Amino acid sequence: MTDYSRVERLALCDLFEAVGPDQPTLCEGWTTYDLAVHLHVREADPLAGPGIMIPALSDTTERRMARAKAKYSFTEVVDKVRTGPPAFTIYSIPGLGHNLNTTEYFVHHEDVRRAVPDYTVRDLPAGQQEGLWKAVRLAAKTMTRKAPSGLVLRLPDGTESVAKKPTAEGSVTVTGEPAELVLFCFGRQAVAQVELSGDPATVERLRTASFGV
Repeated sequence: MTDYSRVERLALCDLFEAVGPDQPTLCEGWTTYDLAVHLHVREADPLAGPGIMIPALSDTTERRMARAKAKYSFTEVVDKVRTGPPAFTIYSIPGLGHNLNTTEYFVHHEDVRRAVPDYTVRDLPAGQQEGLWKAVRLAAKTMTRKAPSGLVLRLPDGTESVAKKPTAEGSVTVTGEPAELVLFCFGRQAVAQVELSGDPATVERLRTASFGV
């Protein structure tokens, strides 16, 4: 079975090398150099990892990223990301590492690809779309917990999954391919190629809300 997390890892590293260290990304305030450092410390620095998900520890993560950026050139960091996680981390465990990285590398690849106005939407293999659909159903409840309304994910064939139960604001249905639903749930609403249906005011609040990562 194809490990699409590795496919995305390698493709992103190729893109890093093509565009260089100073290109914008969809991660606010981060250049491609910053994003590459983030990916490196997430997998290789046990002191940096927790702060990526726990806001109270984010200062530590920022210091560790700054330290890595001062120590390694952009090319060196990209090479480390391309090589993959060190053997002592959970990311190197077969199966587990794949699951942890399925959305991580896809989303960050698109963070670089879609940071320019003339980006194109890739035609992904069916197997990768299936993996992303499975991943987003598992992650969406966490990623959308701060969404102002309920949220239902719907595939073009009508298959649905409830990401968040209706709130006082009601609920919005988001329809698109799995890859686009991943981007939407991970806070990339501005570039996700999806259709939103529901009360117009609620739809607009969801479209512009801050949630995901």
